[in-house]
Amino acid sequence: MAGLAHGGHAPVFMMTAMGVSALFVGALIDPVLGLVPLFGISCLMMAAFLVNFWRDPDRAIPREQGILVSPADGHVMFVRRERATGRRPSKVEMEQQEINSDALTGDWFPEPLAEPLSFATEQRYEPVAKGEEGSFDVLRVAVFMSPLDVHVNRAPEKGVLERLEHRAGKGMKRGPFAPAYKKESQYNERVRSVYRLGDDTLIELTQISGALARTIVPWIGKGTEVRRGQRIGMIRLGSRVDVRVPAHRYTCDLISAESNDPAFPKGAFVQAGSTVMFRSNGDEEE
Repeated sequence: MAGLAHGGHAPVFMMTAMGVSALFVGALIDPVLGLVPLFGISCLMMAAFLVNFWRDPDRAIPREQGILVSPADGHVMFVRRERATGRRPSKVEMEQQEINSDALTGDWFPEPLAEPLSFATEQRYEPVAKGEEGSFDVLRVAVFMSPLDVHVNRAPEKGVLERLEHRAGKGMKRGPFAPAYKKESQYNERVRSVYRLGDDTLIELTQISGALARTIVPWIGKGTEVRRGQRIGMIRLGSRVDVRVPAHRYTCDLISAESNDPAFPKGAFVQAGSTVMFRSNGDEEE
């Protein structure tokens, strides 16, 4: 139902009540050199900002088969074909000398998962050059959400949430918090989730915090069945959402900021739950 997202009603009510009360006090009792009415107007302006930020409009969810809808509102930063080149190490692998350690992103084992498309743990990816495509490649679409966009995220397709994990920089309880529109922000504090669709295809969705957005709030837990377009959580203030899908199963025709299309300098604008992000190409082979 359209309105405000979870958690938005209390701050909006509080700021509205403070604003209205201050205006009444200033008008009927003592304006204190105009400071009380000014405070009241400021509170009402903040309430209007919070209403805009926490808005949660209804969306028309496409019913077409073989599609994945956008999980976020915002502009498409890039669409890339990638391949896993490493993964988070197990406890046994941590004792081996082959571990690559980075002060910011943490430890990596220099081999992908035996089944990269299982997304069983976080993996490290590199772009795939044209002509070097492989069967275990993924397509990644990154969506930048500005502070003015709707910040409620939605499920790309009907399925089950199989994994949900929180990640931060090495040795950090929170952060880092690079601006979400920069490519380096992929290692910001983030929540990674993996969904199993009805045909057993696995997709990975990562909610990434930004320089201002520092709170990612999932609304569902592991094992939850979701429907296409269902609200699954939100990121407060500007942020980013990345989606990875098997490249042999899906195609994406969205224009990104990297396309240098003068008609879409910031990339195509997508809406959570209603914009088609991926289409199935009908290939069910591994």
